[in-house]
Formats: sequence, C-alpha cells, structure tokens
Amino acid sequence: MPRGSARLDSPARLVSHRRVRASILALALFGVVACEEPPIIIDRSAPASKPVTTESGMRTASSSGGSGGSGVEGQGGIAGRAPAVAGAGQSPAGAGAAATGAAATGAAGGALSEPAGGSGTAGDASDAASADTFVRQSAPARLIAVGDVHGDLEATRAALRLGGAIDASDRWIGGDLTVVQTGDELDRGDDERQIVDLFVRLEREAKASGGRVIALNGNHETMNVQGDFRYVTPAAFSAFDGVTPRSPLAETAPKTIQGRAAAFLPGGAYALVFAQRDVVAVVDDSVFVHGGVLPEHVAYGLERINRETRAWMQKGPLAAPASIASERAPVWVRDYSLDPVSAETCSMLGQVLDALKVKRMVVGHTVQQGGITSACGERVWRIDVGLARYYGANAISVLEINAGTVRALTAPR
Repeated sequence: MPRGSARLDSPARLVSHRRVRASILALALFGVVACEEPPIIIDRSAPASKPVTTESGMRTASSSGGSGGSGVEGQGGIAGRAPAVAGAGQSPAGAGAAATGAAATGAAGGALSEPAGGSGTAGDASDAASADTFVRQSAPARLIAVGDVHGDLEATRAALRLGGAIDASDRWIGGDLTVVQTGDELDRGDDERQIVDLFVRLEREAKASGGRVIALNGNHETMNVQGDFRYVTPAAFSAFDGVTPRSPLAETAPKTIQGRAAAFLPGGAYALVFAQRDVVAVVDDSVFVHGGVLPEHVAYGLERINRETRAWMQKGPLAAPASIASERAPVWVRDYSLDPVSAETCSMLGQVLDALKVKRMVVGHTVQQGGITSACGERVWRIDVGLARYYGANAISVLEINAGTVRALTAPR
C-alpha cells in the first residue's frame, strides 16, 4: 500500500503491538532491563545507500530505511517516563494543575476511528482538517526550536543560551521569545529531572515576560509513561524516589524501580507534568512534532491525539491509546527524516501543510549527524542533532525562525 494511504494502524497489527508491549512492560516491572538497540543516525558524509558506523560505533541509517519507529529504540517496549526539580516527597512544579486539564478519554489502547466524514486515507487530509479544531499559537516575534536533549543538562543549557533564552544562571532573558522543544528530554542521560524541571520553571518565567516555552512529548516521554524504562541510566532511576503524587499503578512494581514507576506511570507526578504538554503544536505558520505529522493524523484529529494523550497520562490505564502508541504515531514516524526523502513523501508532506495552512514542519527524533537539515524544498526541518553527550561531542545547534527567515544557529560544544 502506498505510504501515507494506510490507516494509522490495522486492528491486527495493533493487537500484535500490544502483545509485544505487554511483554516488555512485564520485563520492565519485574526489573529485567532489555539490551538497548542503537538509535538511527543520519551521517551525510557516508554513501546514502549503505549503513555506516559512527566513531562511537553506533549504527547509522541507510537510505532504504523504513519510516516507522519499530525496530529502532525498540518501539515494542511501551510503558512510561518524565521529571522536574522538586525534592524528595515533593511534587514537580505544575504537576497538580495537570490533573484539572481538559481531557477526552478517546479510544485508549484500541484501533483508531476517524471523525465524522473522514476515512483516514491520505486524500482526506485537507477535507478532514475542519473535523478537528487544533489550537494555533499566535505568531511570535522570534522563535527558536530545540531538538532531542536526552538527559544532558549541560547541552540543554547551551542550546537555550545559544538561542538567547536564558542567562548564565539559567534565568529567562528571552523577553517575548518563543521556545519550542520537540520532545525527548528523557532517557540516555542522568540529568532528566533537572531538565524537565528547568522547562517547567522557564515556562512560567517566559509567560511573565511575554514569551512562551512550549515543550512537546516525544516517544521517550510516552515510553516512560507506559513503563518502558529500557533507556534509563542507573543514576536516573533513583532521581525520582519520593516524589508525589505517586501513580497507583506502581504499587506492584519491584522496589528497585518503584520510585521511577510511581513518578512516571499514569497519574504519577511526572506523568502529570507531561499531561500538560501536547504531541503536536501549530505556532503561526509552522507545525512542530517529535516524529512527524502524516495525513492520517490530520484526518484523525491533531487535538484529538493531544487530548487522548493527556487523558491517558492523567488517569491511565497503563496501555497507551493507539493514537500515540502505534508505530505510525506522530512521535514514532521517520518519513521526513530518513534520506533521501522521496517525491511521494514530499507530496504527502505538502498535503499535511496545506491542510494545516502552514509553511513548514519541524521535527526531531532522528539524529542528523551533520547538524540541522531540511528537505522537500525547506518544507521540513530536522532539528535532532544529537545534542546529548550520549552521541558524542556534536556541536550545539538550534533552529531560529525570525520574521519568516529560517536558519540554524550553531556553536561548538
């Protein structure tokens, strides 16, 4: 079936994915840690047709790679994650407010159904846009977008300083600047809690100065809320001990991981932090998402995906809704990030942008080894540059959108 024309997932495939996820959840909750598979990294210094290996020995993607997330970072494992700078026995800043957020329960864990009048095919994107009223943020004076930071506080600070958002004391100096972080603050590094708490605090400080901080959920946030802790470092496991409120779903978890499970499973303190975040955000003439927005996501409803994700993170159940757990969910797809991007995929991107009435999409999720890149005539920008030290000593880079001009800001580490 042509890419972009399939439903978000068939019931049969969803059942298969659920079984795998359930198995890995059982492993996670009983303290068994699976072997981590290397992430996909795009290295433009290597021939596009062959997999290559970076200096650190990590496998890179081939041009024939698929667009889904399964098999990379083990999409089969699904269960939970998130953080902020509260002490033991304290709640992360803002977590309490999340419980009062609006949420429609949606079809948690089930096959997706379309809004009235939509069949979920690629051709429905333009027609279906009106079936779901997404929240469009107003045009900012200036915007910077930061990709995956994966538990590296030093790199996070460097990126925000490069963009003019914070000073040397990590205080907001951006004025009316808008900062978008496209997800994956968690995993692969020890500093998760400090990073999440930093963004929670900066959101308040920015608002008081007329600016905005918009942090999105990536696949690693949703994995942690599902209880998939395979990419958590040993130090990060203990960083969340004692936070409240505790997820009631964590009571049966072994004591070695109960602190993290209590913080991240639905209803836990950091799950509630993530419940205040969107999966997809439209800011003026740009759409921001961790993996990518496909026509079937537009047909299903972007705000519907946001609502279902928030509701699940707030109250459970443990199984995530199909709209976020499917291998074709917005946090998992790589269609726009694996080179070469085909004309067919660029056409699919155009359908999405036209339906949303925006000029460009900004995505993370797939490391661009040479820095921030674009494709499809600069209609998609790929901003995951491997900021975290897990990936080596890559340069610090953020995307700037200022008065319609898009450029990468880069500084050596």
